[in-house]
Amino acid sequence: MKTYAKILILLSIFLLVFLSGIFVSTYQIFPFDFLKSIKNELTMNTSKTSYESNDVISLIHATDTTSIDNLKTDLNLFLWNQQYIPNKIPQKIEKSFKDVRYQNMNNLDSIEKITIDMEFGINSVAYFFKPNESNNKLVIYHQGHRGDFFEGKETIEYFLEKNYSVVAFSMPLLGLNHQPIIEHSNFGKIQIISHNQLELLENENFSTIKFFVEPIIVTINYLEEQYTFDSYHMIGISGGGWTTTLVAALDDRINESFSVAGSYPIFLRNDSKNFGDYEQHHLELYELANYLDLYVMASTGLDRKFVQIFNLYDPCCFDGNSFEEYEDEITQIVEKSGNGHFKIYLDQTHKEHIISEHALEIIINEITD
Repeated sequence: MKTYAKILILLSIFLLVFLSGIFVSTYQIFPFDFLKSIKNELTMNTSKTSYESNDVISLIHATDTTSIDNLKTDLNLFLWNQQYIPNKIPQKIEKSFKDVRYQNMNNLDSIEKITIDMEFGINSVAYFFKPNESNNKLVIYHQGHRGDFFEGKETIEYFLEKNYSVVAFSMPLLGLNHQPIIEHSNFGKIQIISHNQLELLENENFSTIKFFVEPIIVTINYLEEQYTFDSYHMIGISGGGWTTTLVAALDDRINESFSVAGSYPIFLRNDSKNFGDYEQHHLELYELANYLDLYVMASTGLDRKFVQIFNLYDPCCFDGNSFEEYEDEITQIVEKSGNGHFKIYLDQTHKEHIISEHALEIIINEITD
């Protein structure tokens, strides 16, 4: 019995030494950090949303000046039942408007409150921030679904400090904008509080997509009439980035536009978090001009540039580097046009759904380039 116990002890010691040797040699060949990185990479790959590869070029219809002009005409007819963007101006302007939330901003001279009224009681309230010292350039800032453009106060002040004039917008129904009660013939009285409800107001002769873009265009009309800015630049985050893309595609007066975490083409939206509100997948709109077309349209023209910035670790939407699926094709078409620029940047400096300090540096460098 003692002999049997000794044998077991010797076998246990041998097995322990053997396993220790394997562990040590494995660690020397594959250090722990390296093994950990492999595990992380495998985890990322298994969680990454898959999608079918596309012939991207074949999906783009905005391939030259003629096709771009035709698409703009189609979109204008869809939005306003006319061939050109609206030429009207806001009817309500409040100069030297006071909002205590902004009273201590650097280089702020005064605020003009601009109200744009539209159908069904939908409106848009914008603030025009006028700097004490001006470089005679305008930045249009557009906030996303988080609400009031006060959420972008730091971005607004960033450009004020660099002597830019800034006009700021919120998306429809958010921030200072109305949430009207409408009378629907089939459903009765309904308060419109979300973008998805706007579908209730649509008919064959009216698209509520206009509510997203008309306020910016109408405000530019006013500012162009009252001031002599050397250039117009538009910046938007999330839904504001989506708005920036569509407005820049429609209005050539916007020289440089910057969409931060704003959109992916439909074929890259297999992840439910990227599908978005109804405006992001409005069938009739994107059958006229899909996202790839809009990217080209926003990029092309004399002194025009469209820049997309994506947050690699964005917890909300449009994270990662899926843009590589279409980046080269859009660049190729824009370069072939001879006028305009298209660029994409990947922001790896944070893990938030924001316009980061790094993104602001990218934007200011692109504007002053």
